[in-house]
Amino acid sequence: MKSLVILKIGGNVINNSRVLKATMKNFASWHGNRILVHGGGNIASKIMVDLGIVPQMVEGRRITDRETLNVVTMVYGGLINKNIVALLQSFSCNAIGMTGADANIIPAKKRPIKEVDYGFVGDVKPENIPTDTIVSFLNAGLVPVIAPITHNCKGALLNTNADTIASSMAIALAKKFRVKLIFCFEKKGVLSNPDDENSVIESLNEVTYWKYKTEGIITTGMIPKLDNAFAALRSGVSELYICNPNGLKTDCREGTLITLNSHDE
Repeated sequence: MKSLVILKIGGNVINNSRVLKATMKNFASWHGNRILVHGGGNIASKIMVDLGIVPQMVEGRRITDRETLNVVTMVYGGLINKNIVALLQSFSCNAIGMTGADANIIPAKKRPIKEVDYGFVGDVKPENIPTDTIVSFLNAGLVPVIAPITHNCKGALLNTNADTIASSMAIALAKKFRVKLIFCFEKKGVLSNPDDENSVIESLNEVTYWKYKTEGIITTGMIPKLDNAFAALRSGVSELYICNPNGLKTDCREGTLITLNSHDE
């Protein structure tokens, strides 16, 4: 099988123009099939505050009312997505920016109301992702740059967690490629001590994850990231890492390798 790298970037990688430019230059130099998925929550939150809209988060996931949906669509699908595409083009990487509505690449369903009403948030099932369409982009020599906006196939846009999109995309494409999934943000990896930037956990399995989560060591935004990571590994993704931009330069050796328990036995 051919190899495919799916890189998800978020956090201060996007907020810091210097770091983003360096990261995109590095990404553009990679060979082979690549997909970039980006978030952009901090920028969206700042613009929301400027507009008098109060951002609401629950365990790292955004509550999306109608006003919030309008802002994140503009910020994720427009401002951030097109800036990233322009950067990649400047490094001779032929990127194509899109949301999940474009070419119907990520159909989703509005999340049902349970303990929390997340509003206009979309849940994605990997089996509903049309992999042949994505493969056609890759075969044409294009590098998809995907913003975390999906659609419900009935004319409505939905906000979807970017980690979920990266994980779902990796699972869907694992039937056609040997997929390596990388979550890249400002931290060096998963930390055993949130106050110590150097306390990187070199390898993390599900048992250790649940232990750290119960003890309150792993919290908020890291929870959906790791939930998606383990879901991806259980569904055929070959390799998975969490690191910062410096880790990308060393093939993620400075980050955290995420494994299933069976891989450690």
